[in-house]
Amino acid sequence: MSDVLIHELAVVDNGAQIGKGTRIWHFVHVRGTAKIGEGCNIGKGVYIDGDVEIGNNVKIQNGVSVYHGVTIEDDVFCGPHMTFTNDMYPRAFGDTFEVSKTLVKKGASIGAHATIVCDTTLGEYCMVGSGSVVTRDVPANGLVVGNPARLIGFVCTCGKPLNEVISKNEKIVVLLCSPCDEQVMIPTETYEKKVR
Repeated sequence: MSDVLIHELAVVDNGAQIGKGTRIWHFVHVRGTAKIGEGCNIGKGVYIDGDVEIGNNVKIQNGVSVYHGVTIEDDVFCGPHMTFTNDMYPRAFGDTFEVSKTLVKKGASIGAHATIVCDTTLGEYCMVGSGSVVTRDVPANGLVVGNPARLIGFVCTCGKPLNEVISKNEKIVVLLCSPCDEQVMIPTETYEKKVR
């Protein structure tokens, strides 16, 4: 594991795969069958469960638990103390535990203290507001907030809100990001689901 920083107070079980340039800070626990990509930053007190796959350049802030069944693609941001779940019907007794998967796609950002209920997909470059409770899929570039989280708008790859409509037809809405001049295409059906 060349070029990997593992704090002396972190626990990385044998067999865990850690990409070059990744930094793992104190009180982190990485299980032995986890895979973490290159250039990641794993903050204080993070738990990464067995069989979890984390892409490249992912930032996981303090106090996050990434449980079995969660897959995180490249360039994802997980804010402090946000929560993943992995069981739709949890009980402390019996043997009915069944993992429900969660997929966080490339470039997504999850705000502090947000909760991601399992069996959901967070689309590319979406943004989940702090404290939100996500109970259904979030579209690519979608901005969701609240409990339960509702789609209130769209964000650019750079993270800024998309407010200017350049063109719109029955299939596609093209939005312009004023700060970076990027044009983002959103399916019209998805755009119309936005809560005003």
